[in-house]
Amino acid sequence: MSGRTEGGVKDLDAGVNLLGAIALAAALASFLPTPAFAHASDRGHVLLLPTGYYLAGGAFAVAVSFLVVALLPPAALDSFWRRRLPLFAHSDHSRTITSLISFAGFVLLVAAGLLGSRDPRSNPLPLVIWTLLWAGFTLLQGVLGDLWSWLNPWYGPWRVVIRLLGKRRSENQPPRLPNWLGYWPAFLLFFAFAWFELIDPAPDDPARLALAAGLYWLVSFIAMVIVGYDDWSRRGEFLSVFFAMVARFAALERDEGRLKLCWPGAKLLAAEPLPLSGTAFLLLALSSVSFDGLSKTFFWLSLFGVNPLEYPGRTALIGIGSFGLVLTFILLAAVFALAVFLGQRLAGDAQSFGKAAGLLVWSIVPIALAYHIAHYLAVLLVDGQYALVALSDPFALGWNLFGTADMMVEAGVVAGARSAWWLWNIQAGVIIAGHVLAVLVAHGLAWRLHRQPSRAALSQLPLTLLMIAYTIFGLWLLATPTAG
Repeated sequence: MSGRTEGGVKDLDAGVNLLGAIALAAALASFLPTPAFAHASDRGHVLLLPTGYYLAGGAFAVAVSFLVVALLPPAALDSFWRRRLPLFAHSDHSRTITSLISFAGFVLLVAAGLLGSRDPRSNPLPLVIWTLLWAGFTLLQGVLGDLWSWLNPWYGPWRVVIRLLGKRRSENQPPRLPNWLGYWPAFLLFFAFAWFELIDPAPDDPARLALAAGLYWLVSFIAMVIVGYDDWSRRGEFLSVFFAMVARFAALERDEGRLKLCWPGAKLLAAEPLPLSGTAFLLLALSSVSFDGLSKTFFWLSLFGVNPLEYPGRTALIGIGSFGLVLTFILLAAVFALAVFLGQRLAGDAQSFGKAAGLLVWSIVPIALAYHIAHYLAVLLVDGQYALVALSDPFALGWNLFGTADMMVEAGVVAGARSAWWLWNIQAGVIIAGHVLAVLVAHGLAWRLHRQPSRAALSQLPLTLLMIAYTIFGLWLLATPTAG
């Protein structure tokens, strides 16, 4: 089909709560993945695959990885994780410039959202933010490291403003954001983001998204000027917090002005225990993506008497969706806490529960990243093409800036039996690999808590069982039929 499409966006239902929309606009980030195309693969073909074997094989792979790691000497594993390959020196001198360029691009995208096409498939704002940034950039962040610190649209403008105001850089000053707040500001903003993405009736409307994006940027910028860039970006601005956590999985590491190559996940082993708020943030990042996959399954809808073959639309499911988003987080948090508690009891050590949970939660990062990639892979493959088309004509004026405005979008990359087979295998492989790496990371973290190898292995038994169960759940989500 042609990349140039034009169509109206349905008016919002008059019954939508206006106060909730205003609050979300103030709290929401400008980077929201589109739920309308979150499962673009052909589920009918996927169901013909031997998914039962995949479920059993995935669980077996995670279990075997735990047994192998438990039998290996901890010192050998520690030596393995510590290996680094120095690459080259680098500096942060151009960080302000790249951020200012990113900010200029963000302004243009917001303008396109307000003045360009109302079709989400033709306007570059939703396509760039949801597809290229949220779906694609998260993958790059997890592979190449903390690119966001260079490309975020706040750092450059903040540097300019504090210089104009004659303020000293707040990076070397004591924190002005109270320590007792922890990561709770980022947690609340991420929850608002997840609600908008999964529950709001029209998160893909370009003008609505432009308003939310611009307002969120302004609120975050004011917070950075008041409390300092470092304080707010590390504990308040949820995208910076999320991307920084994901970057710890990357195979590239910056150390004292030099770029080094390391094993994926190695930087997680050097992380400090997170407070309760940080632990909750990471669990929310995983549970929200899981609920995105669960919310349209026949199983979930049938629990509330909704006929999945007559999908009523997002507006009719606001209450059910809100309940499910909260419930998924509570259940995951409770099961994770139980696994950590039982592990500590089995190890028979006097380590505090808070320290153990705050440290072991870093093993969630490989799982969260794997689910993110698998969940949004189809979005990236199809909507990424639409983004290339829309960027050539951002204001729907007939331009062809990059020569891609008339490019044919190949939606067949995720349609049909053969494509579905390849897509399913890639998604399943990513999820299983993420869980295996999580087992490796969790064992390394457990050794920090329990220096005796036998105790470290015992402490990981409940968490490994949780990872096995979540592997089966994740593969089932990919295979089960969905509505909408």
